[in-house]
Amino acid sequence: MRNFLNLLRNLFSDFLIAVQGKEKDFTSGSIKRAIFMLSVPMILEMVMESLFAVVDVFFVSKVSVDAVAVVGLTESVLTILYAVAMGLSLGATAMISRRIGERNTQAAAKAAAQILTLTMLISILVGVSGILYSEEILMLMGATPELASKGKIYTQWMLGGNITVMLLFIINAIFRGAGDASLAMRVLWISNGINLILDPCLIMGWWIFPELGLAGAAIATNIGRAIGVLFQVYALLSSRSVINLRLHDFLLEKAVITRLIKLSTGGTVQFLIGSASWVFMVRIISEFGSDVVAGYTIAFRIIIFTILPSWGVANAAATLVGQNLGANNPDKAEKAVWLASFYNMLFLAAISLIFFTNAEYFVHIFTTVPVVVKEATQSLKIICSGYIFFAYGMVISQSFNGAGDTLTPTLINFICYWIVQIPLAWITAVFFGFEGTGVYFSIAFSLSLLAIISIILFKRGKWKAVHV
Repeated sequence: MRNFLNLLRNLFSDFLIAVQGKEKDFTSGSIKRAIFMLSVPMILEMVMESLFAVVDVFFVSKVSVDAVAVVGLTESVLTILYAVAMGLSLGATAMISRRIGERNTQAAAKAAAQILTLTMLISILVGVSGILYSEEILMLMGATPELASKGKIYTQWMLGGNITVMLLFIINAIFRGAGDASLAMRVLWISNGINLILDPCLIMGWWIFPELGLAGAAIATNIGRAIGVLFQVYALLSSRSVINLRLHDFLLEKAVITRLIKLSTGGTVQFLIGSASWVFMVRIISEFGSDVVAGYTIAFRIIIFTILPSWGVANAAATLVGQNLGANNPDKAEKAVWLASFYNMLFLAAISLIFFTNAEYFVHIFTTVPVVVKEATQSLKIICSGYIFFAYGMVISQSFNGAGDTLTPTLINFICYWIVQIPLAWITAVFFGFEGTGVYFSIAFSLSLLAIISIILFKRGKWKAVHV
């Protein structure tokens, strides 16, 4: 009993250290402890992100089924933007974690400044285009003229304010690469906490706030993210930050920019492949009506609630790989990946069992429309059947990225999503007439295939020799 109490006491002590972010160098000591120290804040960060995603669609669903469909169609476009942000963040994390492992903080600061400059330029271009062509974008995604006209205000806000989510992604990636996952966690808790408060107020018109409906959801999101970015900037400029930015760091340097573009392009293409696949999935599903799109959107939000915490473990593995490769310790990097993958598999196996047996209960939290409930429930059950395999795939893919090998997961994504998933979805859903069921099956199958290929290539070990 005493040993058990001591174990709990030590675990709680480590939990507090992880949340407070007192440790940032993970190139020495226990691998299990390093995974724990990085995973705890990253998981808590992702839990808040996934909680907001679920709460947001909960309140939007109270507006109308069409409102949920607009969110789904807009997010299918936003996933392309998120792919760019994720690609840029991969470049930032890989380079910064490697420089931190080498004990070169000045080079880490230079890389951070360069990636921030690129991010802001991209955001401005996307924002202007989103504001001017929001209605056309929705119609391109399969919305009817009436739905596009009603929903364009939401799309304008989300695309026009994209700089907030872009900077939120990138600066948190900088913090993670530096080993300061707890700071990234606090940023998202502040950002999404404000978001959660404002969401029902602006959508439903609670308290002193106007009832803005669907537009309120977008406005709340932008306000919450903007405040999060302000907190990030304050932390970056603080003297206590591991990354100390100086004005001259923002002067473009060809050598640094070239390395960043090489890493980020590979990462961006990698996620664009996955995001484009998501766009095609929504486009195929939109052939079967707004009810099916709404059902899939609700199911996808519930899936995010479970997948995002797992991405916390995957991001922890990526940071450990980058720092340990920088410290010339590739064997420790590999051990960390296998251990993190195993922990992630145990977690997602439990989640998949819960969803497979109680999917309809979770769907009823968001809607009681029979057709929507049926589609969302079916989507959840089929897609979660691939969780156990995908648990390994997501950690190993991120580990490739953490090593700076963005080409390997890009090729894997291309094969699994474009060569397998999209054609299989169309054939089963449209050609054979299985409709949404065919799309859901193709997703589960392609995610499982991605995991198998990732494991085979990771074992070959070529990622250990990548230079960043």
